[in-house]
Amino acid sequence: MSLLQKMFGKHQKRTHPYCAALIAAAGSSTRYGGENKLLQTLDGIPVLVRTLLTIDRVEGIDEIVIAAREDELLPYAELCKTFGLRKPVKVIVGGATRTESVLRAALEASPETEFFAVQDGARPLVTNEVIAQAVSAAVSCGAAAPAVPVHDTIKRAESGLVLETPDRSTLFAVKVVEGRIVKSTPDRASLYAVQTPQVFDFDILRGALAKANADNAKLTDDCSAMEAAGRPVHLTPGDVENLKITTPVDLRIAEAIWKGRTT
Repeated sequence: MSLLQKMFGKHQKRTHPYCAALIAAAGSSTRYGGENKLLQTLDGIPVLVRTLLTIDRVEGIDEIVIAAREDELLPYAELCKTFGLRKPVKVIVGGATRTESVLRAALEASPETEFFAVQDGARPLVTNEVIAQAVSAAVSCGAAAPAVPVHDTIKRAESGLVLETPDRSTLFAVKVVEGRIVKSTPDRASLYAVQTPQVFDFDILRGALAKANADNAKLTDDCSAMEAAGRPVHLTPGDVENLKITTPVDLRIAEAIWKGRTT
């Protein structure tokens, strides 16, 4: 016990709203060739652990809930123990969809929870700053997510044919496609590639996700549920290095970025 804890008691009053973080780790890693991408190593440490260690260091996060496949519950729990995570951690069985996983995690979160951060387990290069900015904005606005502008030219297509090239100054890593044909290229100045963590007022998020689940809505991320519920989502500065590990190529890129950070 530290000197301050001895002087003022073990439990100190929080200076921020209670925020739980869900780590989405229940995917099938299909695009990684069937291997569990979260257990691949990044400089000797599993991808999932890299993500967890960063979340564990963020002052504005108070607890962690990991949504996993049933056969990964014990391995993930052992990793948390082996690497000495300091925050309270629960490992639960995720749902068949991301929405179901978030709803299940919400049931497991502390009754104190006021805000909920949803973080991809496969984003091991997320930084403390990106997380802290998203949490701070959500506390102020109710919903926030980090994002980076789109720099590539975007096409809208249909059946493999380009229909339009939107102004990329309004776009964020987005293509509007039908079939294999580009239908349009949005103005990228208005487009953003949205990352995680996506952070929300806990009660509002639960309501939005429950409605989306009941409507069988196809959501690509949790911001989509808020948007469908008519709730604005505030964008905070993302990081081009905050990539998601989806394929072996992504991991090689992440390794190069990691080496650049540590040398």
